[in-house]
Amino acid sequence: MKYRKLGVNGPVVSTVGFGAWGISGRDWGKTDDDSSRRAIHAALDAGVTFIDTADVYGFGHSEELIRQVLDQRSDKDRIVIASKAGNNFYQFLGEDHKVTPLKHDYSVRHFEFAVEQSLKRLNLEALDILQLHSPGLNILETDEPWLALERLKKSGKIKHAGWSVQSFEETSQAHILERHHELLDVIQVRYNLLERRAEEVLLPMALKYGTGVIVRIPLLFGLLSGKFGEKTTFGENDHRRSNLSPEKLSAYLKEFEVYKPVFGKYHDYSTAQLSLRFCISHPACHTVIPGGKTPEQVLENVVASDLDFIPFDAFIK
Repeated sequence: MKYRKLGVNGPVVSTVGFGAWGISGRDWGKTDDDSSRRAIHAALDAGVTFIDTADVYGFGHSEELIRQVLDQRSDKDRIVIASKAGNNFYQFLGEDHKVTPLKHDYSVRHFEFAVEQSLKRLNLEALDILQLHSPGLNILETDEPWLALERLKKSGKIKHAGWSVQSFEETSQAHILERHHELLDVIQVRYNLLERRAEEVLLPMALKYGTGVIVRIPLLFGLLSGKFGEKTTFGENDHRRSNLSPEKLSAYLKEFEVYKPVFGKYHDYSTAQLSLRFCISHPACHTVIPGGKTPEQVLENVVASDLDFIPFDAFIK
């Protein structure tokens, strides 16, 4: 496992982290908490020191599972925990929803409340990183979310301020990083072999300001594992039913074919490992956060950290 400083101001983290949305018990179909806990343990045993979650994942359940694992470990002090806030799910507690309903709230009042709840669930005194959870440009253009991050940082409730950039808005929202780069230690970006908009403006800007970059959706919801086909379907309680609809899945699979020569050249490694390697081979990207519902998935993913002999140029079409 390799480690990097997450930008100029961020902590040192493993280049392959653990994305904890998939274990939340919501939005990804059926999950098993025991398997999820074993997956987190497997990641930490393999040298992973970075876990990314959000308060809304499973309405707090993801954070609770992370705490349960950390409470069993003697090395928990070395683990960097990043969470997110901005979706006020508390009003939906106790209700039955197939996928998570969203109620955006980026007010100072909500952020202060949300962080306190996350700290309780995680059993922490401070979050290593708190990220604005993918707000729209209309929210980013207001003062409130930035004031919230400033106040939480000043109070010591969070150590580093971050922003999870809204999917498919990597270019249109890039000016926000230029405006707030002094406050933002870290950004999180949707980036993978088939979705490379971040390369246009945002990643060069992050390099310019020394901003830490966390890569999410590196396997495109599992498609870049190479295990999906035209007939793959998802249940009603799985967000991929819409995000990888038959039309989208077909289009992505056609694009995926272009990279088959790369996978053939490095045939000793899985398509998932090579897809993850692509993300962290970009000079602006510091860590990648694939999900993992089982220890086996996690152990496959972590191999990507050590494939530093495969250059970024290998993935240029």
